[in-house]
Amino acid sequence: MQNNPLRQYFRQPAIYVRLPSQGQFYPPGSLTETANGEYPVLPMTTRDEITYRTPDALFNGSAVAEVIGSCVPNIRDPWGTPNIDLDTLLIAIRIASYGHQLDVGSRCPSCSNEADYAVDLRRVLETIKPSDYTQPLELGDLSVRFRPLSYRQANANNMAQFEQQKNMQVMEQAQDADKRAALLSELLRKLTDVTTAAMSDSIECISTPDATVTDKEQITDWLHNCDRGTFNRVRDQVVSMRSSSEPKPVRLKCVNCSHEYEQPVTLDLSNFFGDAS
Repeated sequence: MQNNPLRQYFRQPAIYVRLPSQGQFYPPGSLTETANGEYPVLPMTTRDEITYRTPDALFNGSAVAEVIGSCVPNIRDPWGTPNIDLDTLLIAIRIASYGHQLDVGSRCPSCSNEADYAVDLRRVLETIKPSDYTQPLELGDLSVRFRPLSYRQANANNMAQFEQQKNMQVMEQAQDADKRAALLSELLRKLTDVTTAAMSDSIECISTPDATVTDKEQITDWLHNCDRGTFNRVRDQVVSMRSSSEPKPVRLKCVNCSHEYEQPVTLDLSNFFGDAS
């Protein structure tokens, strides 16, 4: 309601962030770019909190999309968000909604003492760096250029992996050895297909001396038929480029024995926001 006299009392941006993608890789019309490259992040509403506490919404990925759409208004299509921006956005939403301190439970690897530690999420944001997608992977005559998965693609890949995990449980319960072997073979084939599909979606194009290939079916066909070493190099490059945009572990000092060690910051939505009140 544009004419609501209470509009001036609506929530306001609590933090501004730079995106690891630098605004690239968004589908046309899905991001309203800013002049300085910084994007406003609003605190969550009560409706947003209900959304991330809904199991079905968490499972199918709609909770993340809805919360980003609500809290980062410049992102008009959250499903089109490059996956390299997701961690930054979730941390920024957490800071905007509950403040920059996150209590993390941790077990010391030296003395096994368990304790809670206060982590400054602003420092965690500083560890996230833009990924460089300008440099191709050279494979002899081939030059492979990459792009990050969209949230839609990453979520579909996660759902497919979850389905195969359920199939793994079915296989383990099979009593007949021949049936178990057949199920394992089929499971491995499907897992390879899931991995290959994600890799294909991560490839922008492949250039040969004679042509530049952008067709996803042709790229997938090449991934299915290239040698193992080539496949592994492409897979490792995809993982490496994604990892630079992920938050780095924080350093903790054990309150019991003073041992210093690294602790990953978990961004599972239900737990990441669930400890705040």
